This record gives sequence, structure tokens and C-alpha cells, in this order.
Amino acid sequence: MKETGKKDLLAGAALLAAFTFWTLLIQLFDLQPAGPDGTIVGFAAFNLWFHHLTGVHFWLYTITDWLGLVPILICLCFAGLGVIQLAKRRSLLEVDADIIFLGLYYLLVVFCYLFFEMVPINYRPILINGNLEASYPSSTTLLVLSVMPTLKLQIDRRSADVRVRKTAVAFVVLFSSFMVLGRLLAGVHWATDIMGSVLLSSGLFLLYRAVVSITDQKRKNRRWGNEHGIQ
Repeated sequence: MKETGKKDLLAGAALLAAFTFWTLLIQLFDLQPAGPDGTIVGFAAFNLWFHHLTGVHFWLYTITDWLGLVPILICLCFAGLGVIQLAKRRSLLEVDADIIFLGLYYLLVVFCYLFFEMVPINYRPILINGNLEASYPSSTTLLVLSVMPTLKLQIDRRSADVRVRKTAVAFVVLFSSFMVLGRLLAGVHWATDIMGSVLLSSGLFLLYRAVVSITDQKRKNRRWGNEHGIQ
């Protein structure tokens, strides 16, 4: 478990470094005034080619927008679990560590979302209700790919029922795939915006999983030490 935690930590850091590099490239490579109102877009030739290939599908945009409530509901469920544990155990220190870290992780995801809303890297390829909106990284993709893997992880940790765990895997994979592809094909983001979200969310999730694995190992070592009289 300790080795798994270290591998996740390194992989997560590598993905976040890749996201940083990707973000820099978007602001440097093949810049053209290809967006609405002449907004500048990086990787313009590729982004324009893909945007023309897929077209714009507002019905798909609307569906994925509403389904974006699903990961928010999952966040609220885990927040509720934390509140219940706090109420029963009467101490924040007694709340499961992975739930506390999960709350901090969700706050980090929200911070990333707000940061890129305030510091736009790309604008959408189309106007939304007549407005120019920030598009990088895709916030819906970021939310889905940051939250859905935590659902699988928590169910794996808290349920021994194989059927429940397999159902969770199927749901997470199918839902996440539909949302990412739906957002990609809807035509409301540049393709590079989706790629950026995949890198960022994957890196953040691996860091969360690494912290949980390392904390579990430390707790296991401490318990073993107490059982054998080692301080």
C-alpha cells in the first residue's frame, strides 16, 4: 500500500506538471483570432478542424450541463457522511481521515475551477446566451473526472459486496465516458480545453488517492507498533 501511495504521488505530480506544460503550450503555439469576437485560440488549426468536424449540438450541451448535477450530488452525499460521523463521534479528529481529505480535495477542485474562471486561458468557440465565457479547462469535465473516481474509491473502501463494487465501476466508467465525449462533441469547448481537464483532474485524483494510501499505511504501522509494544 505504501508503494502504491508513492507511485500515485509521483504519477499525480507528473500529470499536474503535464497540465502546466499543456497550459503554457496553449498560450504559445499556433495562436490565431479564431474564436468569437476575434478571441485568440492556441493550437488553432487543430481546434478549428475538430470544431468544424463535430459542429455544435446544443441538445448535448444541455444534457451534459444538467447531468453535471450528479457529481455535485455525490459531493453532498459524502459531505453528509462526514457531518453524520462528526455528530456521532463528537470530534473532527474522529471523522474518517479519508472523508476529511475528500472534503479538502473537493475544495481544491473548486479552487481550480474558480481560478480559471477568473484567469481565462481560452474562451468558448461559441457564445452562450450571447456571452463570451471562459472555456479552459472544461469545468464540467473537470468536475466529473475529479468526483466520479472518488465514488468508486469510497465504495471499494466501504463495501465488501462484489456486486455493489462492480456496479459502481460500471456506473463511473459509463457516466464519465458519456460526459467527456458529450462535452467534446457538443462543440461548446475547444478540444484542447477537454484535454486540459483530463490532465488536471487525473493529477488531482491521484494525489488524493496517494494521500489516502499513505495515511492508511501509517495508521496500520502505528496499530502494529501498539500491538507489539513499540512506541
